[in-house]
Amino acid sequence: MLQGASILLIIGGGIAAYKTLELIRELKKRGCSVRVILTKAGHQFVTPLSIAALSGEKVFDDLFSLTDEVEMGHIQLSRSADLVVVAPATADLMAKMATGQASDLATTALLATDKRVLIAPAMNVRMWQHPATQRNLATLTGDGVAVVGPNAGDMACGEFGPGRMAEPLEIVAAIDALLAGPPAMPAAAALAGRHVLVTSGPTHEPIDPIRYLANRSSGKQGHAIAAAARRAGARVTLISGPVTIPDPAGVETIHVETAQQMLDAVERALPADIAIFAAAVADWRVAAASGEKIKKSGGRTPALALTENPDILATVARHATLRPALVVGFAAETEHLVEHARAKLAAKGCDLIVANDVSLTGSGITGGVMGADRNAVHLVSASGVTSWPTLGKDEVAARLVQHLAGLGAQWA
Repeated sequence: MLQGASILLIIGGGIAAYKTLELIRELKKRGCSVRVILTKAGHQFVTPLSIAALSGEKVFDDLFSLTDEVEMGHIQLSRSADLVVVAPATADLMAKMATGQASDLATTALLATDKRVLIAPAMNVRMWQHPATQRNLATLTGDGVAVVGPNAGDMACGEFGPGRMAEPLEIVAAIDALLAGPPAMPAAAALAGRHVLVTSGPTHEPIDPIRYLANRSSGKQGHAIAAAARRAGARVTLISGPVTIPDPAGVETIHVETAQQMLDAVERALPADIAIFAAAVADWRVAAASGEKIKKSGGRTPALALTENPDILATVARHATLRPALVVGFAAETEHLVEHARAKLAAKGCDLIVANDVSLTGSGITGGVMGADRNAVHLVSASGVTSWPTLGKDEVAARLVQHLAGLGAQWA
């Protein structure tokens, strides 16, 4: 899909801007045309001359340029591309995008575009983790903006953590996936009038007042699905275990801690047209949690008697009166991915299993899927298996919601 594609690249002001030169080179090698808007801050890191030499196009940087506005106004510039890419997407640029500012050529073009937008965030780890940036990210993804990265690693400032801009080839892959995928759904259209129930995140099963059994789920995929369903016009109820990410905008979010609390909240939220169980619910809980902190005792290890947690997916999929028309489960596996997903589909009685490899190496995603911003999933149903490439979790969510919206024959 890259051959012949037209890309509008907006270069923000960050040290990662140097990577955009390689990004332009890779896109040109694949047959893309690339026009570039260079922000005032971006001028501090890369030059218009180097960009023009690689892109073969004039570089745009002035909102009030008489020549540029006569030859190609900012409205036309923002709409002539197949995709708008912001790299690096700095904290400042993300904030301006989230609040709808139009203070320069870049933000004006972003506000005026009718095309999909992909951002590649890059900033200091503390800036990335700041609640303000995470709120802005939630707003942008809720508006349909796709995200690639950031990656974790060493920073130019000497710190370590998430905030490094995705590598050029990763951005190219994300662009290819967006261009190859189905077009974005109009807001308030595909699922208008429907009630979608989503579970997300881990559950915490108490051992004593300060310890619990849990897993590594971040809730990013489930929250992205809830946001995508809301963009598609659905009324969305999100039931979330303990996470550190913001609630999606426009979504009724119910916070729970344990598997039993999640099941209770799910049953109260029914009826629903679609139920998507993306939460990584703990399989077991301590049969009798201690009311006091368990103390060390002469080197003896305490024995924890475990009991199975309720099976939320199976309970809803086999509900006698309130079963949703579409019930979707997730299978987080570390081996025999499709085989285990098929077995889970049959055992739970649901309509679709979204399977992903959560091992630290088998997923092909450094550090594993849990907590990361990308995912590679397989849709397993009675009719077969559909495998998607590695995508940002927001794009996985958008595709999944569109896929479910298209299963009209199953609507009650």
